[in-house]
Amino acid sequence: MKKEIKIGLLGLGNIGTGTYKALELNRAHIEETLGAALQIKHILEKDVTRDRGIAIDPALFTQDPATIFDDPTIDVVIELLGGIEPATSFMVSAMKAGKHVVTANKAALAANLELLTNTAAENDVKLRYEASVGGGIPLIGAITESLNANVFSELLGILNGTTNYILSKMSDEGRAYDEVLKEAQEKGFAEADPTADVEGHDVANKLSILMSLVFGKRVLPDDIPTTGISAITKDDIAEADSQGCVIKLLASAYRTPDGQIECFVQPTWLNKTHPLAGVRNEFNALFLKGNAVDDLMFYGKGAGPFPTASAVLGDVIAIARG
Repeated sequence: MKKEIKIGLLGLGNIGTGTYKALELNRAHIEETLGAALQIKHILEKDVTRDRGIAIDPALFTQDPATIFDDPTIDVVIELLGGIEPATSFMVSAMKAGKHVVTANKAALAANLELLTNTAAENDVKLRYEASVGGGIPLIGAITESLNANVFSELLGILNGTTNYILSKMSDEGRAYDEVLKEAQEKGFAEADPTADVEGHDVANKLSILMSLVFGKRVLPDDIPTTGISAITKDDIAEADSQGCVIKLLASAYRTPDGQIECFVQPTWLNKTHPLAGVRNEFNALFLKGNAVDDLMFYGKGAGPFPTASAVLGDVIAIARG
């Protein structure tokens, strides 16, 4: 009989639904590879009637988080609620109950990384968050494991699909910011309230997490100089193009000659020959420079239910193997 890994899922919004669907889609492959069965036992969710395009047993739903935290059979809690609270408190409670935690929540991690990592260590459980930066792109594991022998001098990233989509369409099609933002909202690339994306706050959260891992330096998102793209005009795009450049919203952090770490999030002119200049639409990319590995670039879909679910389930599998 296969071992069962029982899961408590916090949140069944777009990413939660994508994770549920991806598990069902690839269940046979995952369980054959893992040698164990993954079972979602409880789902914390208020909206139990919304059509999510998949049949879910109503008995799985609960509106009481203690149902998950107090269940001794649950091994892993997947947190996909978003926001800083109550997500942070729920993750802490889960880990104190001896459960491993997987999250895609960049806001909670950026605000409370020490609390969460310390709680995991104190309770001898795993905290994994591959999906928090770059969606389906395997950044966190690569930085903390495969590339751990490097001293890094620079990171440069396009880390928000909404803003990259808008700037790509403005550049490629000569369209105005407001027009493309409306289109992005209609296509589901941008939220009804796009402030967190277009003003750079989402990228600042991700840069904060990356700086902790790449440079071992803790900088809160509010302390990262941040400018968004809402003031970018067609004339700005045309001027950059006339100089052989494109405008990208970049997350940047680098080590100065005297060893200090400088960082910012802002629209930046990139020469069209730069590897990041060709990253278009909703795609993300991260450029890293290490003293052993030299230049690296990671590229892929940085958002969306299925790419994010890929990283979430990858973390669950890694924990189950352990």
